[in-house]
Amino acid sequence: MAAYMETECEGARVVYISSDKGKGLVAQKSFKSGDVILEEKPLVCAQFSWNELYKYKACEFCLKSLENAEEMVQRLTNDPSIVLPFPECCEVDATKFAFCPQCQVLYCSPHCRDAALNSYHQALCLGSSRENPDHPLNQLINQWRSFHYPPETGSIMLIIKTIAMIKQAKSKGAVISMFSTFVNSVINEREDIAHKLLGAQFLDQREILRSMLAEVFFEESVQEWYTPEGFNSLFALIGTNGQGIGTSSFSRWVKATERLQLGDAEKEQLDDTIDKLYERLEEVSGSFLDCEGSGLYQLQSAANHSCVPNAEITFPHGDHTLSLVALEDIQPDEEITISYLGCCGLERGRHSRQKALKENYLFTCNCLKCLSQCDDASITTEEEEELEEDDY
Repeated sequence: MAAYMETECEGARVVYISSDKGKGLVAQKSFKSGDVILEEKPLVCAQFSWNELYKYKACEFCLKSLENAEEMVQRLTNDPSIVLPFPECCEVDATKFAFCPQCQVLYCSPHCRDAALNSYHQALCLGSSRENPDHPLNQLINQWRSFHYPPETGSIMLIIKTIAMIKQAKSKGAVISMFSTFVNSVINEREDIAHKLLGAQFLDQREILRSMLAEVFFEESVQEWYTPEGFNSLFALIGTNGQGIGTSSFSRWVKATERLQLGDAEKEQLDDTIDKLYERLEEVSGSFLDCEGSGLYQLQSAANHSCVPNAEITFPHGDHTLSLVALEDIQPDEEITISYLGCCGLERGRHSRQKALKENYLFTCNCLKCLSQCDDASITTEEEEELEEDDY
């Protein structure tokens, strides 16, 4: 197993696995189930455009939820009369917020504001034009929204922020090299990702976005990204490598209440209150409860999929910091795998899983579960048979 010289940490390293898988993530040491294998911050991340438009307030840099828990519940239930008990369990502190002095973009802290300014925001700041819908960058974002409705799976802002990082960098080549691992991993079948605006039926929409980006935010050092082929590669980059991020001050409040020392009756009453709140939230807002976005992570993006993964991704700090946690014991030099599918997707039959992975990530899964079910007719569901007929 030859080393893939890209990046590593104490918990895992990126290696070359095989010609069909390319790179993968391998354990540096042994882990027990529940152990944190690694924590990682993204090279860049961005809140989804529709999510921001619908007033999900998040730190522009780390995506931390900036509504307090009570405000979030009131908005998502459309009920301003709701009062949460134990307000001390909410970690949101508006006194620590910071703003960009020019465009007034909101951050959870001066640290995040300064990190954004030092990384990309100087090149991206819209100044007094931030709320102007006629500003070219705002027009580009609005155009993206018109082509990509919720549920969102990517963001034009990831591309814009990536270019802004390069524009602002003292060493443009160093920043470009960080993203080259993602760009070079895109395979020739990228046009097949129809649901991420890369299908032939979305050619006109892509061309509009590409021409607008070239006109309003051109960067000579990556001019190849503005060609039709290069722009498709950028879409494939965020489609196949972008990791979803979700933050919620309400869910953080719920977790904090679990640590309270309460009597049995008080604990039962609190649990009942929380259950009823979640019922109201689902009734009014469905599954759209979090501040949502996506980011590009160098180590996480190297982890291959398995329908029986030995690790999972969590966001335990309520921001963009990703934790990779072992689901079972893992030995040194063992490949670390995650699921690219959600829980519901994993529970579906082999054909449905294979179809989703092929369409979304351009590969055929050959994990142990898929191989064991390959010739097992007993697991073929009626839904899968219908899908197989559709394929023909």
